[in-house]
Amino acid sequence: MNNMEENPVKVDAEWQKYTLDFKFDAGTSRGVLKTKDSYFLKIWRPSETGVVGWGEAGPLPKLSPEDGENLAAVMDSYVYQLRKSTIPWSEEGILDFCSTMIGKGFPSLRFAFETALLDLYHGGKRKLLDNAFYDGQEQISINGLIWMGDTDFMLKQIEDKLDQGFSCIKMKIGAINFEEECRVLGYIRSRFSKDNITLRVDANGAFLPSEAMDKLRRLAAFDLHSIEQPIKAGQYEEMRQLCASSPLDIALDEDLIGIEEVSDKAALLDTVRPPFIILKPTLVGGIRSTREWIALAEERNIGWWMTSALESNIGLNAIAQLTSAFQVTLPQGLGTGQLYRNNVPSPLTIGNGSLSYHPEMGWGDI
Repeated sequence: MNNMEENPVKVDAEWQKYTLDFKFDAGTSRGVLKTKDSYFLKIWRPSETGVVGWGEAGPLPKLSPEDGENLAAVMDSYVYQLRKSTIPWSEEGILDFCSTMIGKGFPSLRFAFETALLDLYHGGKRKLLDNAFYDGQEQISINGLIWMGDTDFMLKQIEDKLDQGFSCIKMKIGAINFEEECRVLGYIRSRFSKDNITLRVDANGAFLPSEAMDKLRRLAAFDLHSIEQPIKAGQYEEMRQLCASSPLDIALDEDLIGIEEVSDKAALLDTVRPPFIILKPTLVGGIRSTREWIALAEERNIGWWMTSALESNIGLNAIAQLTSAFQVTLPQGLGTGQLYRNNVPSPLTIGNGSLSYHPEMGWGDI
């Protein structure tokens, strides 16, 4: 495909709903997930046969701004707009177009349109950006994710992750008894020091501001790397105070959702001054918005890492390629591709705590 052809181009599109089935009951502080719906977007140029770009909108229940919206009607509306439009045929032109067309409040849809158009632009080969990961030349170090459940279930997951060669483990907390969660963390530390295993925890906003500092002090005793979102989003003054005095580094996650303007993003970082931010393109508005967060964070010496948000391999592949476009040193949160019984077959594999792409393997049917 000639990417240098004259602008603009016309495209056609359709979408389909796809229900992903978890291999187990996935516990979070917002409830237990058994299935998750995604919306696969297919875009092609009528003038080309067999060249198709794919994107995924995978909003998270009770968290995404799209939650509760009639997404079928919204998808129909945006597909209709896309068919009537002419697309500037360059990477930046595509991102400009999607930022203009997809309104505020639909971050996962914007991500889907960005990735499907970029995939088509690069020839319909599930390539979104020029990056070493897609070429099979670079692996991305990731954390092993431990889901909430009873103590035995969590310990079994930990044993499995350690056997699989992970050196960074992330444990979700806040849904079961805090003392039990501390016991699990103590068990890990009794076997592995912080020099052998990096431990992260994610509270998903489960702590009350009045109790958060006491719990952070308790958790700091386990030599943790960081804690994600200890209190609910939107409590900026309370979060600022926690970030300033916590013995444990705090990473903002849900606090980033719904903030669209660059000036508002900068204001949040300047107000709260977190040590880290967590970037989920599906939740923060796609590729361009994620890049804006990264630039603002790096200007302020705030660390960051990328995390998938329970997408299928379609979305995970896009996030991994975006991650690979930056010089990353911290383990990323990109290990969710193994969660489902019916994921889209892909060249993505996990081994020794890293995510890899094997172009020779090819993609299965969607």
